[in-house]
Amino acid sequence: MNHYRMEFSRCFLLLTIGLTVTSFAQVKDQQTQVERKEPSKQDVSPPLKDIRPKSDSVDGIERVIRLRRINQNQVSGDANGQPSQAIQPAVVSNLFQQVQVTSSLKNDISPPLSTITPRRVEAGPFKRVIPLRRIRPSTEGRRPTGPTVNDSVSRPLAPTPVGADIDKSFDGIGIGQGNFRPAASPPDTNGVVGATQFVQWVNNSFAIFDKRSGNLVYGPADGYTLFTGFGGPCETSNDGDPVVQYDKAADRWVLSQFSISGVDPADPSRPAFRQCVAVSTTPDATGTYNRYEFKYDDFNDYPKMGVWPNGYYVTFNMFQGTDDTFIGAKICVYDREKMLVGMRADQQCVQLGNQFGGLLPSDLDGATSVLRPVNGTPGPGLPPTNSPNYLLNFGRNSLRLWTFQVDWANSANTRLSGPTVIPVAAFNDACDSCVPQRDVTQQLDTLGDRLMFRLAYRRLNNLESLVLNHAVTTNNGSVGIRWYEVHLTNQQATVIQQGTLGPDTNHRWMGSIAMDKIGNIGLGYNVSGSSMFPEIRFTGRAAGSGLPSGQLQTEKIIQPGNGSQTTFSRWGDYSSLSVDPVDDCTFWFTTEYLKSTDKHKWSTRVVSFKFPTCQ
Repeated sequence: MNHYRMEFSRCFLLLTIGLTVTSFAQVKDQQTQVERKEPSKQDVSPPLKDIRPKSDSVDGIERVIRLRRINQNQVSGDANGQPSQAIQPAVVSNLFQQVQVTSSLKNDISPPLSTITPRRVEAGPFKRVIPLRRIRPSTEGRRPTGPTVNDSVSRPLAPTPVGADIDKSFDGIGIGQGNFRPAASPPDTNGVVGATQFVQWVNNSFAIFDKRSGNLVYGPADGYTLFTGFGGPCETSNDGDPVVQYDKAADRWVLSQFSISGVDPADPSRPAFRQCVAVSTTPDATGTYNRYEFKYDDFNDYPKMGVWPNGYYVTFNMFQGTDDTFIGAKICVYDREKMLVGMRADQQCVQLGNQFGGLLPSDLDGATSVLRPVNGTPGPGLPPTNSPNYLLNFGRNSLRLWTFQVDWANSANTRLSGPTVIPVAAFNDACDSCVPQRDVTQQLDTLGDRLMFRLAYRRLNNLESLVLNHAVTTNNGSVGIRWYEVHLTNQQATVIQQGTLGPDTNHRWMGSIAMDKIGNIGLGYNVSGSSMFPEIRFTGRAAGSGLPSGQLQTEKIIQPGNGSQTTFSRWGDYSSLSVDPVDDCTFWFTTEYLKSTDKHKWSTRVVSFKFPTCQ
């Protein structure tokens, strides 16, 4: 594959404006000029438990968040589980391989969050609808849906129930959590387990729970409570799309949401597009935070973060700030080392073309004890020294892999390589808004155009693996979950096993998948059908079970549904399954359900489960 270093001068760019691009480049290693932009913003918060919760979530307030769909160009693959092959050629359109380097607009260290009164907005009612922004590359119309091809890896569930047992189970943010009333739909349910706490963040609010008792420690509080005293749009805008991570190697929380409703001081006619990031200074989520504000020129939609030894990697679906035009996926990395100690931090970003969207960055799993260095030797659970971050999305009957190698000392050496196609078993795309529910005609969104959070990475006995999932249409016409286990050898990827979960005519979607320290796989998701309310279930696959490749064990119910959603199709947007950093065995899952039939009064559940073979 040819390698191009693309250097564009201002004059060249001006001359090419308005021209129709008719040539295509073959790209594998993508490395170009470094562009440094103006600095971004940061500080350290007070302890979270001392901040009075701030909330948009009161009865009568309603905000519907519309889905920006991704519909990407597809790449064909005809093999099942074969070693990955580079795309020949890689078709690149409007793909500017320029590494942009910017510093945080601002940073500080907060007071202890425990000293800040959680902010709660008591005004209302109001209704705010964020318009649907579809991703439709000009080279492609709607992708086909429905069972047009045979799914050769559709597997019946094994007759024995999944061996994992439910331990903790309690209501998260939503109806049933005190007097909380949802202000936005969907909830964007996201949460992660830490050393002693579980932190959950839905679209406008977050809460901290004691993981042993399930008791509420702090909140629910509006997301921008975390940025009290910080100033600027991170303090004044509470826009959601949250990501909560636990940096297991450092024992630190990483909390983030975007800000898109403020005004750009440099151009009051444009919104201020920001990513607001807070990194805790201790393992206690109610303590102080190093806070940062990073700037983007366009709408940084659907952010997803992965923790990696050399940075916090974030992917976005970028839209032009003045209309609904999809620009393409943007891949950024924040300087983890600087953010852990509260120093001003850079980000390095690469913008992809509009045929690529919905990328996920690899996110490091493993116990804190195996991720920390011992006597100067890297922990055995860390990726090999100087490993790049891995990023994936899916194409037509394929996964697509990029590697992102950042150099903080010399950004000219930063390199994005790919995409490399990994052929997988043929699958049928999931329909858009087609999940039925009991007693109502309203159907729900599948988000079948993108991988579901997270792309979980684990290094176990020197074997590097990734597990991931997305929604598909099954052979019987229902929506199911296609999942994969991918092994990495010298940065080359091979699909070791894959399967489609769709054992009956009910619909399964909104999945999140992970692996524990001995290789057991857990998968949590929603289930719904014309004769059932949406509910929460999980399944898995015990390591060494002897099951056929790609087969999962019989599922268990986490939380029955007691109602259906009316009026709106918007559901989930994502869920989250994480692994306890202390025992590296216990899975923690959170997603949405309803206690009664209503248009926006959703609830969430937090549950932990563990395979008995993992000790």
